[in-house]
This record gives sequence, C-alpha cells and structure tokens, in this order.
Amino acid sequence: MSLEIREVKTRRDLRRFVRFPEKLYRHNEYYVPYLEFDQIDTLNRKTNPVSKFCDYKLFMAYKDGEAVGRVAAIVNHLNNEQWKQKQVRFGWVDFIDDHEVSKALIDTVEAFGRKHGMEEIVGPLGFTDMDPEGTLIEGYDRESTMPQIYNHPYYKDHFEALGFEKDVDWLEFRVQIPDVLPDKIERLERIVLERNNLHIRKLTRKMIREENFAHKIFENINATYKNLYNVTELPLETADRYIGFYLKILDLRYISLVENDAGELIGFGVTMPSLARALKKSRGRLFPFGWWYLLHDLFIKRSEGAELLLIGVRPDYQNLGVNAVLIADIFHKFQKLGVKWAESNGELETNIRVQKQFEVFNPDWCKRRRAFIKKL
Repeated sequence: MSLEIREVKTRRDLRRFVRFPEKLYRHNEYYVPYLEFDQIDTLNRKTNPVSKFCDYKLFMAYKDGEAVGRVAAIVNHLNNEQWKQKQVRFGWVDFIDDHEVSKALIDTVEAFGRKHGMEEIVGPLGFTDMDPEGTLIEGYDRESTMPQIYNHPYYKDHFEALGFEKDVDWLEFRVQIPDVLPDKIERLERIVLERNNLHIRKLTRKMIREENFAHKIFENINATYKNLYNVTELPLETADRYIGFYLKILDLRYISLVENDAGELIGFGVTMPSLARALKKSRGRLFPFGWWYLLHDLFIKRSEGAELLLIGVRPDYQNLGVNAVLIADIFHKFQKLGVKWAESNGELETNIRVQKQFEVFNPDWCKRRRAFIKKL
C-alpha cells in the first residue's frame, strides 16, 4: 500500500486534521474530544498570535487515500531563545498502529527541524506549555480530561522504536473532596492570610471587563512557571487567546484569587466543571446541539467532577503558605457547588513540593505522561 504525507493547506484540510482523532478513538470509552472550534482557532495562523514567534506546519499521513495519521512540526523561536536550545517540537500527533506511518510522520518533523537549523526533536508538545503535551504512558483505563492528551498504549513503543528517550514525565492525580477540610488546612489558611495581610477576592464579570484580569493572571503565570520544564514566557498579547477564552465561558465561582493589601494579584487557582460528558455527547462540536450539552454541564446540571487547570503563586510570595490558601478556598467552593472529585493537570514528577501539598487528601496518582527527545 502506498503511503503519502500531505501538508495541511486549506480550511477543509485543517478540519480533517482536527477531526482525525475522532476516527482513531471512535470506540474508546476513555477518550474525550477537544472542542473543535477551539482546536481550529489554535491551529489557524490568522487567529493564534503564537504564529508571530513560531514556525510550524501541519501534516497528515494517507494510505491508499485513507487518513492514517497526523502531526504538527513546530519551531518555537521564543522558547529556544529563552532556554538556549535548538529544538523542533512535534505535537498533535496521532497514528494507527503501523510503524511505517509513525516513522514517516516523525521523519517529516525531523526534516522540518533540520531546515530550520534545529539539533533536537522533542514532544509531544504544543506551541507553548498552555497547549496539550505529553504522551500518556500510564492510565489508559481512566477517562481523559478536556485539556489533556489521550492516546493508545502503542504510541510509547513507536516512539522508543524511533530512537526517542524520556525527557520528562508529568503525573496526574484525582482527589475526593471531603465534606470537611482537615483542621490543619483550615488553620493554615487563616494564619497565612492574617500574617501576610492577604485576602481572598471574588472574581466578577465587571472585574474582567474593567480590570483586565486576563492580563493580571497571565502576568502571574509567566512569573510563576517560567523556570519549569520548557515553559515559554509569553507576550501579553497571547493572554486573550489562552486565558481570556476561559474567563469568558467559565463559571467564575470555580476561580480563586488571592491579593495583597495593595490590591495586587499574588495567587490564582483556575478550575472548571468536568466537561467530559458534554464533549462526548457533542463529539466536541457546538452544532447542532453541542452548545446545549456544554451550557448544561457548565451552568445547569454540572458534573460531580472538576478539573484543576492552573494554580500558581507569584514568586515573591512563594513558600509563605499561599498555595494552602488557594487549595482551601478552591475546596470550599467545591463543597458548596457539590463537587465530589477533582483531577489535576500534569504535575512534573520532579515537582515534589506541589505533590506534597495534596498529600493530606490521599491523592490517587492515576496517570503518567511523557515528553520524548532525541538528537537530529
């Protein structure tokens, strides 16, 4: 059978690229689709400002005219400059269990990287760390979450056969929300707020409009995460793309903010109801009825689960217990909203400090995902 790699060039090609996982995971009960319109906007140069500092191309693999794989080849110049490296990324990678297909896709990314003078290939990574990243290598029998990648178990074997090695692992956990928080968490919350002249602030739509809270949160994200694995310090113009979108659609009761006595934002927690049920019903599409499923699960009859998207503390307030304040406030909100469990995004396996903060809740470390790397 003939194998062909085609570049994605038209909007029709892009839609086919975005919808390919739907075919690959059609009968997999653990796969959760992405929001299709959000994926299209993310991958469209006209709507995603990352194109100002990323060169990228999208490719699909076909065998006898049938789509059998996809991949994005990305050079993030800003990230390479910040980390003093020359890496090409592969992302949005999916393929059937055929080594010829996976090799052809990765070969295409490697050629793209060499053309741009790169010396290493790493992935799966997106344009930035705000995009889905990491191949799932443990937890295939657990339902995925909206912000994360789901993939078949054979992916790991394919990457290793192609000469890739582990670069870094992320862990994900699920916790049950207790009816009453442990006394030491409640006590620590009060002490930290009083000792450091901090207060919890409720986010409103008016604040988002008048105080530009997307930028405030984004500035904190840049400061908080800048030293973590392959993080790109992003220009503020990308804030509306990554944070502004969520602030427009989220139930603001799921967001926690901590300010100092000068009214400066120094800590944030962004969570949301689990949308797995709605995304499965809608297949990730808004029409004809997907908008109703999403609206229903966001505001009307929410899932008993929640997703812990982002938690961060400004560097000059770290190691003061502010994380405990955010966790306590988030869990208080969950109790009021009827949330029974919450699942994290990926936490770097080396980030022991973050992992220890949730030990009191007996977390179930349910998933592991990996970024692979090799020399070109």
